Amino acid sequence: MSRLGLVLLAALLSMASPGPARPQVDLAKGHDGSAPIEITSDTLDVKQNEQIAIFRGNVDAIQGEMNLRADELTVHYRSDAEGNNSISLIVAVGNVFLTSPTEMAQGDRGVYDIDAGTVVLTGEVVVTRDDNVIRGSRLRLNLATGKSKMEGGSQVSGDQGRVKAIFVPAKKNQ
Repeated sequence: MSRLGLVLLAALLSMASPGPARPQVDLAKGHDGSAPIEITSDTLDVKQNEQIAIFRGNVDAIQGEMNLRADELTVHYRSDAEGNNSISLIVAVGNVFLTSPTEMAQGDRGVYDIDAGTVVLTGEVVVTRDDNVIRGSRLRLNLATGKSKMEGGSQVSGDQGRVKAIFVPAKKNQ
């Protein structure tokens, strides 16, 4: 299961947040995808016939300096002719947090489509670095191109369906 976990976290760790005074998404910049991974949860259910593994309850996946937390993580995998498993889709649900030492992205649900090379974070999405914050309802990342797109805010958060960003200028040494 650790091999599945390594691929899982390396994919999800490509999610990101804004830089100081620039709306760039690069949380996984400098991340070492070959580092060992540790996944802990209250339970793990493997449904071999359905080719899914479900981590439930206080899920915490750590690889290097990156940390993914969620209430539940479902890994969809496939087997080749030799019996080797590879992940096709990863779904993180409930209180999804992705953090590095300097950045954080959070939402209600995260989906990583390995074949498409995309990560989508939805719900009340908040991306932060230092005092800089971007809020919306859907963050879409293309891992191949590095492009990202934040879509409209939530009516619940009072943003009237619009993206809201606050960028704080860096303070100069005096």
